[in-house]
Amino acid sequence: MQTITIGLDLAKNVFQVHGVDAAGQVTTRRKLRRAELLRFFEALAPCTVGVEACATAHHWAREISALGHEVRLMPASYVKAYVRRQKNDAADAEAICEAVRRPTMRFVPVKSAERQSVLVLHRTRELLVRQRTTLINAIRGHCAEFGMIVAQGARRVAELLDEVRRNEGAALPDLARSALLMLADQLGALAGQINRLDRRLLAWHRQNQTSQRLATIPGVGVITATALAASIPDPHLFRSGREFSAFLGLVPRQNSSGGKDKLGRISKMGDGYLRKLLVVGATSVIRRARTGSSASAGWITALLARRPARVVTVAMANKTARIVWAILARGGVYRPPVMA
Repeated sequence: MQTITIGLDLAKNVFQVHGVDAAGQVTTRRKLRRAELLRFFEALAPCTVGVEACATAHHWAREISALGHEVRLMPASYVKAYVRRQKNDAADAEAICEAVRRPTMRFVPVKSAERQSVLVLHRTRELLVRQRTTLINAIRGHCAEFGMIVAQGARRVAELLDEVRRNEGAALPDLARSALLMLADQLGALAGQINRLDRRLLAWHRQNQTSQRLATIPGVGVITATALAASIPDPHLFRSGREFSAFLGLVPRQNSSGGKDKLGRISKMGDGYLRKLLVVGATSVIRRARTGSSASAGWITALLARRPARVVTVAMANKTARIVWAILARGGVYRPPVMA
C-alpha cells in the first residue's frame, strides 16, 4: 500500500509518524530520532505531510518540502478535536493525520527563512523593550524610597538619573547610589540595542515593497508594517477583511444559541503582537482625530460621542486591519477618503 498522508508530531529529539493510504488504512506508525527524520522522508514517495504549527514547524516544513512533499501546517487548537482519549505522541500524530485530510481544515502558510528572521528581530526588540520597562520601574521605585520623584514618562527617568549622579546634599547613600548607577548603565545599553534593531527593521522596510505600501495607512508605522509584511505571506487565505480581523482577535466573541446572537468583548485570539501594534497605532489616529488632523476625524468623532475611547480604539484597529488585508490582497496603497 502506498502512503499518501503523513501525520508528523514534532518534538526536540523523538518524532512520531503516522501514515495512511487513500482508503484510510494505516501504513506507517513509528518513532524517529532527529537524525532519522529527513532520511525517512527521502525514501518516501511524494505525499501530503500534516504538521502542527508550533515551534520549529516552519523549519521542518521547508526541509521536508525540499524533498518533494506537500507540507501543510495547522493550528494546534484545530487538531486537538481529533485526539482520541489518551494524550501521547502516537495519538497526536494520528490526530494530525486525520485533521490534515479534512476538507474544511484551515492551514498556516509556511514562512520563508527571511520572514522568520524579520520576526526574530521583532521578538528580540519586544523582549528588550520589556526589560527596559522593568529597569525603569525599578529605578523609579528605588529612588522613591529616598524621596526622589519625577513626572511620569520614560523620558523623565533621565532627569532622575542625573539627580542620582549629582547626589546633591548626600540625600542618597553611596550603597544605593552605586546600585542605581549599575541599573542606569544597563538601561543605556538596552537603549542602544533597541536603536540598532530599529535601524535593521528600517533597512528591511526600505527594501520590501509590501511593507512600504502598508506604511501608507494611518496608524501603521515601520514597526507595524514590517511585522505585518513578515507575518502574512499569503493574504488570500482570508476571504475578507473581516476574516483577517477575526484572525487577529479584533471582533466580538460570540456565545450564540437558539437563534439568539450574543456578542461579548473581543476574542483576543490569534497573534497578540500584531493586535497590540494595531491598537497602539489606532490610539495615535484617535489622538490626531480629536484635533481634526485625520481623514477619519468625522467617523471617529461621531463614534466617540456614544462609545468610550478604548472601545473606539479597538474599532479603529479593526478598521485598520481590514484596510491592511485589502492592500495585501489587492495591491496599491492607502487612499484617504474624499471629504464631502
